[in-house]
Amino acid sequence: MSAGEFRIDPAVDFADFLSPGVSPGDLPELDRLARARPLLSAFTTLFHGSEAEVLLRVLVLGEIGRTADAPRWSPEALRARFAFIDPVKLETVLRRLRDHALLRVADSQYQLSDIGRNACAALAMLLELSGDEDVELGFLTAQIAGLQAVDGDTGDALQHLLGKLNDLTLHFEDAIASGSEFRIIAARRRLDANGRWLERGTALLRDLLADDDLPFERARLAQRIGLAQSRLARVDASFQRALNKIESQRVTLGGSGISSSDVAGWLRRLDSAALAALAADALAPCPDLTLLAGDHELLDRAEPTLSAEPVSEAETALPAPDDAPVAAEPPAEDLHLLERFAHRLGALPGPIALADVIPGNGFAQASYRMSLLALLRDAGAGGDPAVEAGEGPVADFLRLAIDVRFTEHLQPLADDDIAAITVGEVLPRGAPS
Repeated sequence: MSAGEFRIDPAVDFADFLSPGVSPGDLPELDRLARARPLLSAFTTLFHGSEAEVLLRVLVLGEIGRTADAPRWSPEALRARFAFIDPVKLETVLRRLRDHALLRVADSQYQLSDIGRNACAALAMLLELSGDEDVELGFLTAQIAGLQAVDGDTGDALQHLLGKLNDLTLHFEDAIASGSEFRIIAARRRLDANGRWLERGTALLRDLLADDDLPFERARLAQRIGLAQSRLARVDASFQRALNKIESQRVTLGGSGISSSDVAGWLRRLDSAALAALAADALAPCPDLTLLAGDHELLDRAEPTLSAEPVSEAETALPAPDDAPVAAEPPAEDLHLLERFAHRLGALPGPIALADVIPGNGFAQASYRMSLLALLRDAGAGGDPAVEAGEGPVADFLRLAIDVRFTEHLQPLADDDIAAITVGEVLPRGAPS
């Protein structure tokens, strides 16, 4: 076996399940499952077949393992204990459990095998938590506590716990976003039901992170779980804010004390037939046009008529035609400063400092020249094809064969409008600095 392969039972045929050219020995994911084949085979034995067969096997296995004082059963004791099961069916169940190593027979006495007891204990925990709102979070927390107590690998259990916490967070966020009072209240009850498991999970994470030998990946996973638990701890305040907003919008029906929430709750408790009976005379396939105007609208129209007040109708005549005003020509941008500056740069004989080319005629024009040099430097460094193909004074300026160099230093300037200027130079392209 090569260094990258795993010991997969050759009797298991994966040819119909794997992609062409993929060998089972190349998949590390199968190695752990292959080493746990006896336990997986036990669960396959229990849950293969019809639902009635599965329930009978789990029932018989659980009753045999429940008696701790007398773990060995004779065939007569088993037939007496399961007298409510047909003898032939009972013998079929016992033979299947025995043939697949869930039961052992020694000296004509039945007892649970080690694998059978492990399967029975796992099912007992799941059945104990079934029916609770927090069955998943409780089971995952118990798994982590057990593995941590025996120094087991908690990696997969922590991954499942993180997935469950993220799923709860999304469920609560969806409930708040729906704006439904009933969904928010149901989500809040679910959060309260999971509160004790969140507290126990926090204590487990605190103990886990206190271990100095904890691997980095495991510690990072534990921190992500802690953040997810913090989000869940804060979601109760979001529930309260959403309920307060709904409370401010609740409508009370007259002086009866019955609110719109009470009516909605009552309607939710009715079945489909009762709802259809309520809507029988209230809904019509086509609205009656005579009912489109309510009492207030009719009163607003009738009051001025009855009071003999003239009703002024809005003027609906169109205005006389007129020629559209001729738009004035938009003012052209003054580019004389740009053109003069371009002519000055194009006639440079050699390098010249920024302090000698930028100042002049106040701070505004100096700032304009500095911005033009920055554009000229960027255009020369990027080689923009739009600049090369453009027309006009701006495009001509950006095509000047001039290099601009800036530094990070400042130098003082003897100018009334400019105190300091960046140290740099402007020079014809290719000329030595």
